[in-house]
Amino acid sequence: MMQTLRIGTRGSPLALVQARLVATALRDAHGWGGERIEIVPITTTGDQVRDRPLAEIGGKALWTRELDRALREGITDISVHSMKDVETGRPPELAIVAMLPRADVRDRLIGAASVDALPHGARLGTSSPRRMAQMLARRPDLCIVPLRGNVDTRLRKIATGEADATLLASAGLDRLGKRDVGVVLDDFLPAPAQGAVGIEARADDRKTGLILGAIDHRPTHLCVSAERRLLEGLGGNCHSPIGALATLEDSQIRLRAELMSPDGALIESGETRFDPEDRDAPLALARQMLARAAPSIRALFDG
Repeated sequence: MMQTLRIGTRGSPLALVQARLVATALRDAHGWGGERIEIVPITTTGDQVRDRPLAEIGGKALWTRELDRALREGITDISVHSMKDVETGRPPELAIVAMLPRADVRDRLIGAASVDALPHGARLGTSSPRRMAQMLARRPDLCIVPLRGNVDTRLRKIATGEADATLLASAGLDRLGKRDVGVVLDDFLPAPAQGAVGIEARADDRKTGLILGAIDHRPTHLCVSAERRLLEGLGGNCHSPIGALATLEDSQIRLRAELMSPDGALIESGETRFDPEDRDAPLALARQMLARAAPSIRALFDG
């Protein structure tokens, strides 16, 4: 009898949708029946604490700590992650083995027809330093108010007037069937790894690694890995406003990035092109951008 593959995931509606996408991809790739896969929802600290920004209570590890423990202890066989929520320094005994094809990387504005259409002094609800800096760079009159929670929670908070507007990832809205919600912002760089779903397994579990290899989307994996390598070189944390996007163009990776001061007044941009196998190029771009950046930006990346 074939062993059931247990998928560890956060229990939010979006996380469960993403876990089901992985399950469907595995069933399609291997001809499995529904009984071959079990989805195991796991409550993370990030899901439990919703009244403070992540940076104040432990950063991105709040989304992964409990999933990592379940994977290490054999409670689950794989973990499904939103890659933008996964810290760059991962436990050596775990490995991101596969990624699904990347969804729309862009943000959407909720609450107004455009950034310019927001009333003077409008309250923008976000707990993302990147989104805050990008919006303040365009509209320094905006008032930033903290806003956390899953997609439906944040949409409800806008509807009830806790803030006038917010930004949400197009990928998450699309996966939840909310394709008509919000206005796409084409000219903002996304968070590194935004729109990508990653699948992690124990590094020594070769059998599961081979199973996952069948659903790995190489272009997504290459580009997201380049963005995460840039983050590694920058040494950024949840306090550091960073936008980055890698795309595969003519067999090379084009990596664009920007570092911002929290108020959006200062922006350091950079771009490079390199062969996909070149793991040093994103690190070199990180060094170059930090060397050029204003001291107030560099201070955000100390340590």
